[in-house]
Amino acid sequence: MPGVLFTNGRGIRGVQGAPDSIYSENGIITAIGAKRELKLQLAGRDYKTVDWEGGYVLPGLADSHLHLGMQGMKLDMLDFTGIDSKEAMLGAIAERARMTPPGHWILGLNWNENAFRPAEAPHKRELDEVTDRHPVFLTRTCFHAYLGNSEAFRLAGVTETTPDPPSGAYGRDADGSLNGWIYEDASLPFAAVQPAPGYAALKAAMRRACQHALSLGLTAAHTEDLRLLGGMGTMLRIHRELREEGVYFRTHQLLYYPFLQEAEELGLRPGEGDEWLRIGAVKLFSDGAIGGRTALLARPYSDAPHTSGIAIHTQEELKEMVATARRASFPVAVHAIGDAAADMTLTAMEASPLPENAPLPDRFIHAQVLNAALVERMRALRLIADIQPRFVASDFPWVLDRVGKERQEYLYAWKKLLSAGITCAGGSDAPIEPLNPFLGLHAAVTRRRPEEAHGGYLPEQKLSAEEALRLFTDGSAAAAGEEHERGRIVVGMRADFTVIDRDISASAEEMLAAKARMTVVNGRIAYLASR
Repeated sequence: MPGVLFTNGRGIRGVQGAPDSIYSENGIITAIGAKRELKLQLAGRDYKTVDWEGGYVLPGLADSHLHLGMQGMKLDMLDFTGIDSKEAMLGAIAERARMTPPGHWILGLNWNENAFRPAEAPHKRELDEVTDRHPVFLTRTCFHAYLGNSEAFRLAGVTETTPDPPSGAYGRDADGSLNGWIYEDASLPFAAVQPAPGYAALKAAMRRACQHALSLGLTAAHTEDLRLLGGMGTMLRIHRELREEGVYFRTHQLLYYPFLQEAEELGLRPGEGDEWLRIGAVKLFSDGAIGGRTALLARPYSDAPHTSGIAIHTQEELKEMVATARRASFPVAVHAIGDAAADMTLTAMEASPLPENAPLPDRFIHAQVLNAALVERMRALRLIADIQPRFVASDFPWVLDRVGKERQEYLYAWKKLLSAGITCAGGSDAPIEPLNPFLGLHAAVTRRRPEEAHGGYLPEQKLSAEEALRLFTDGSAAAAGEEHERGRIVVGMRADFTVIDRDISASAEEMLAAKARMTVVNGRIAYLASR
């Protein structure tokens, strides 16, 4: 492809001297400067010109943790985002039931009973009252707890006498009867009886998600989709076909642990791939989420002293899984939210240290409840903390009651992690949170919801605008082992740019209102806003 001269940009981030133009060849930045100077240097050469029309230029934003496939599927599901009461939730289900043929599943996601007044989710009998002609299965906003009606339980083969699985549970009333709640791996029988989407539907979902991400200014994402797509071959085929069809979006693919053997059989190795798709770490889970009280805490929940959460694996199982990944030369990316899960995760990593010459780092995903000793162990392992700033906007203030005052010093403590010298990458965990990266940036600098006006929850953990931006640029690049390729606007780096309509360093409000004008990936215009 010919070289490209991008001109008339403003505020090119991280570049001294206020240049307005960048020249790239073969997807690599080769010159930065004033338009007039660059045009003189390029005299007689074959290149095309792209006018940024005064847009503000950021290094290409990259989401370090999401699920592209589920984000795409979300657009076809019943979405409870913004629903603020149990009654409204039941009303939305009733409306969908009227539009759905009997016997077909009603699937929904992103309900959060903590936002209801009172904070109460529908009971199974209330779901039955809405419809007993459709199986209903609803995924909580955390994706670690679910609700089902009696028809869904019947099809899944779960009865009052069904025992809880080792890494999950069925919610019950005081008399022992099922109340509709389903936790962690107790959801597997429900997933098994739902009709699986075909290849065309899966590809369409991935296309929708990639195009939506590009429209929001994202140039890349670290994603884990194998649980939805069902295999490495399907994942690789979909991304190859989308690229051939002109969907230019960069992905870093985490491998869910059960697919590690398939990856080995295909000869895939961490860090390998091309400029569009690369293979990442092995994804593991050590616990659940705070919202459903399945995150594993060292001491019981302050508002539910009968439980400390759920361990997805025993300590020995987790150690062996990390060791298995190491034998295959893979780093690990471990979901760990509670402090007990953090301890188990770090113990497993310490038992099988990552070689110093590993192409990718280990990553510690979420890191929401910590303490000083855990942070020091994280620092010593030189791992990446993969954090989701938007969780602050969704989880406060109710999370304070969950963990109690004594655990608040290291609660969603992003500033403490950075101060300890731990590199942090920023993601959304979409579809759990909105994909829009500017919502994540806003949450990182304000520690509150967009509609709130106070000084922030645990405000000492607020990040500066520059620290927040680095989560989604060089922090995300470091998590992928690509800090020398992207994340900054520097000669020799990849030509990935997020061009927006305003200066987001001016205020948090400007950050919140920012819109993408153009998204450039590898020197190609991957998204251009309509006028």
